[in-house]
Amino acid sequence: MESKDDVPRAVRPAVVRILAALGFALAFCLGAYLLIGATQPKSGLVSFSFLLILPAAISAFIAYVADPWGERSRRFYLLMPVWLLLVIIVASLVILREGVICVLLLSPLWLASGLIGTWITYASRHRRRKRADGTTYCSALLLAPLLAMQVEPYVPLPTDTARVTRSVVIHATPEHLWPLLRGISDVRPGEGAWNISQDVIGIPRPLGARLIGGGIGADRYADWGRHIRFRERITEWDMHKRIGWRFIFDDIAGWGFTDRHLMPDSPYFRITTGGYTLDPIAPGLTRVTIDTEYRITTPVNGYSKLWGELFLGDLENNLLALIQGRAERRHPALRAEPL
Repeated sequence: MESKDDVPRAVRPAVVRILAALGFALAFCLGAYLLIGATQPKSGLVSFSFLLILPAAISAFIAYVADPWGERSRRFYLLMPVWLLLVIIVASLVILREGVICVLLLSPLWLASGLIGTWITYASRHRRRKRADGTTYCSALLLAPLLAMQVEPYVPLPTDTARVTRSVVIHATPEHLWPLLRGISDVRPGEGAWNISQDVIGIPRPLGARLIGGGIGADRYADWGRHIRFRERITEWDMHKRIGWRFIFDDIAGWGFTDRHLMPDSPYFRITTGGYTLDPIAPGLTRVTIDTEYRITTPVNGYSKLWGELFLGDLENNLLALIQGRAERRHPALRAEPL
């Protein structure tokens, strides 16, 4: 009769260990989330520790505990961060009620760093061909993010400035387009362009904008629904050529409804200036360019700029499509050429 000790280790109940490790890791992540949120409510979650070190350490911890004898395949280790990410996404949306945008921004970083953590664990264990001291290794994994959280506040983050620009060629003269750049107060459903940021992710669409006064110093009031309102103080005014402004977010209560970690005037992300430029390129043909500039201070500025290009680019394309539709509605036979 086959004894219990003869049963291959690979068929021992690993599910219990995996679930226990996932539960502990989720509790650890939740504790770190609450700790950072309480001690650094404005910028703690946008940190090197939370974005990169924590997911790598937790993923490596789960993989190690789930495979105590080091017999699992490379595929097992590489899939572990995927399952962890799915659990975290569900917990974030259901329990913590995070916004979809915040979870979307976080997921690729957590997945990439988690894969690095599990890969290092797999390579280390199979290179040595013997089981390391599990207690020491797991303790080191859990201590790494906690120690990093203590040191990181003393390390300054890099600050970059980025500009997102979009253009479209419209069959209209600058004189006809200028009133539309001053503001469209009655945006109707269906106007604008379909895009991922607003139609899939759920960023609000503009309901209207109106300019009070004229010239430098005037204020342009924008309403984007869901209680999201802001002002644009005119800083450039060249009739029929250029209108530019500085963003003023003095009523940001509604922004928390969309995502409380993506305020437009936070310490790590601030939208600063914007504007429209009109360039006549032929009789009755004008290139309209919109630009938005922002300042960013994060440990992953290059990665963050990719999302800025997507989100702000989609918003700009929608505004240009709105202006194009209004301008060419008077001339339905004319077609514009988007760039």
